[in-house]
Amino acid sequence: MKLLDKTYPEICSDRLLWAGLLLLLLLGGCVRGGVYHRVEPGQTLYRISKAYNLDEIYLARVNGVTDPTQLQVGTNLYIPGATSARKISTAPQNDQGTKAVTPALKTQSKPKPVTTIIKKASKPKPVVLKPQPPPSSNKIELLWPLKGKVIRSFGSAAKGGGKGIEIATRENSAVKVAAAGKVIYSGDGVKGYGHLIIVQHKSDFYTVYGFNSRNLVAQGDFVSQGEKIALSGTPPGGGEPRLHFEVRKKKIAVNPILHLP
Repeated sequence: MKLLDKTYPEICSDRLLWAGLLLLLLLGGCVRGGVYHRVEPGQTLYRISKAYNLDEIYLARVNGVTDPTQLQVGTNLYIPGATSARKISTAPQNDQGTKAVTPALKTQSKPKPVTTIIKKASKPKPVVLKPQPPPSSNKIELLWPLKGKVIRSFGSAAKGGGKGIEIATRENSAVKVAAAGKVIYSGDGVKGYGHLIIVQHKSDFYTVYGFNSRNLVAQGDFVSQGEKIALSGTPPGGGEPRLHFEVRKKKIAVNPILHLP
């Protein structure tokens, strides 16, 4: 049948058919497998990318995600190269939509991961440390874990030997992680720090969050920058509510102010 003998709808139908066949041929030569992962409550783009061994920025670009912090529950993310969907553990949600810490955390009386980073001391000795900025190539960009006045500076005589800073705040204020990383400790087994969280970041950097009234993440969790991980509290010895915050390059404490905006 000649083209002129066809009606307009028939011509459009033929064109759509050829366009579909062309698209299938193109996709057949480019796509190398993949699955769709349905976003569940408590899951972040960072956690999902780690579970599938993918770069977070690459996964966001593939799925057209412009703001990873606004990832909606129920969204189907395409995971290139994956052969099956993976289960990603999430912490239970409380009434405010934040993750609740599990009772099992309090049984960690002798946490192994923390022994190489923070040494226990029954009577901390006053130590005066001079700020030592790390090499510019190894610098890490952090966010403030909460807003407040710095009431104890780095290097001053204090709990922890002046290895961090203390930020005044109201009790039960949200404590946010300064950079994306993995929680390597969450518990209250280190004397002098109360409920403590340690997060490992890239380039052997660690951040430490002490004096919490409650931890909202568990050891092994992956967290995104700015994610709520704890509620602020008071030092074990008493006093005004505050957050103890440290930045460490391997085992060496560095001045957090040098990495904060």
